[in-house]
Amino acid sequence: MGRTLDIALIQTRTPATAEAGLAHVAPLIRRAAEGGARLVLTPEGTNLLEQRRDRRGDAIRDEVDDPCVQGLRALAAELKIWLLIGSAIVKSGHVGDDRAANRSLLIDDTGAVVARYDKLHVFDVDLPNGEVYRESANIRPGDAAAVAETPWGRLGLTVCYDVRFPHLFRQLAKAGAAMIAVPAAFTVPTGEAHWETLLRARAIETGAFILAPAQGGLHEDGRRTWGRSTVVGPWGEVIGKLDNDDPGVLFATLDLDAVDTARRAVPALTHDRDFAPPVR
Repeated sequence: MGRTLDIALIQTRTPATAEAGLAHVAPLIRRAAEGGARLVLTPEGTNLLEQRRDRRGDAIRDEVDDPCVQGLRALAAELKIWLLIGSAIVKSGHVGDDRAANRSLLIDDTGAVVARYDKLHVFDVDLPNGEVYRESANIRPGDAAAVAETPWGRLGLTVCYDVRFPHLFRQLAKAGAAMIAVPAAFTVPTGEAHWETLLRARAIETGAFILAPAQGGLHEDGRRTWGRSTVVGPWGEVIGKLDNDDPGVLFATLDLDAVDTARRAVPALTHDRDFAPPVR
């Protein structure tokens, strides 16, 4: 019998404060643990989603003082599960820069934080429907990729907009990641057009499982996000997907041997060649 792992992706509609964020997500995580999941993953902005400038500053706290982060650490220890907080919006701690960090936190079954990753690529875009986003105004980007050890293999950490940068995923896979998390709060226009295609492409390119828990629906701060939390296998096949924006739990069983099978079949990760850049 092959190596398998039971996981769950949590789809949320996170409110605007960390206290409310914890109350919203904790019952869903409990449902995931009761359903047998050993690794549970939540979306980007699990603790809070607040883009209104007059309220944002008071809502964001240091990681050690954030009630959602600390509450979820305690919950992971209680339930004896590994938990990826897809990201929490917390103070970055950088002197002279008051922007927050968009930070992914991997918590083990004792409640300890075993890996941190600050989102590398910030979402500064002007969408065709007129929506404008300048994440760099409020979020300080990270400066390092991260692959974490788990009992089931290495887990690569990314957040949302990172999915558009395939070289990052390639580096995570070459560092041994058999699973790559893509917690997200995708906009509706980009989600409808690109979400599943991007996830499947990153899985095919890396021969890794892509685990993508998402936010979905209309949030307190006025934004709308595209749900459809998705698990993609290393051959690019969709293993599981929610078909809506509602809060919920997506269960999946990963056949971890499928990673080696896919990478042996198409060993592209070993075929890199140096080349001269194109002439501009």
